[in-house]
Amino acid sequence: MMMYAGCPEGYDEVGRGVHPGSTELELLDKMPAFDARTARAARDHGTLVEFFRSYPGSLVNDHVARFVAWGAHAPHLISEQPWDFAFGKGSALDRFAALDGKILLIGCDHDTVTFLHYAEHLLDVPDLRIATFEVPVIANGARVWKEMKEVDTSGAGAHPNWPDRFFAQIVNAYLARTHNRGGRVGLAHCFLFDAKGLLALALQMMTATARG
Repeated sequence: MMMYAGCPEGYDEVGRGVHPGSTELELLDKMPAFDARTARAARDHGTLVEFFRSYPGSLVNDHVARFVAWGAHAPHLISEQPWDFAFGKGSALDRFAALDGKILLIGCDHDTVTFLHYAEHLLDVPDLRIATFEVPVIANGARVWKEMKEVDTSGAGAHPNWPDRFFAQIVNAYLARTHNRGGRVGLAHCFLFDAKGLLALALQMMTATARG
């Protein structure tokens, strides 16, 4: 099993333009270095991922783009994570796809499928938005701010042509194509599907949309 945990508020925001300068200065002055083993999962990702992060035997990668894994493949899934473009090649998502992983949506918004950021990082199209920001880490025993880059995973979107709720459109198109009507777990409407199949359709739809 693997989930995206991310990081608490503030750790991957300096330089993105989401805060006024005074707030960024305060973060630069006071924010402690990120500790992947003890930091809570991002609160807006829900309670389940924080429970999973703290569950006995769960492993995390040492990165603010942090994944939590549990089970036989966990050490392999988190074995490395590129510092820049951490959702792309060589990442936990890359290895998840190579293992023919399946995505489970448990009553969640179809616009929140983290795996689709992997598709964005594989795109070869013009005008991709590249975000650059800074993260506090420990280097040589001292806290330093280290620059990081990614294909923009913020609400702005990875490309100017992305329509509103593009991820949900891609997921729903794949569910319709595969005649996947899902099922119930308690009161939650859930869907289980192949990551590689979703990836193929996502790359097709993203490329066509980026090129207009």
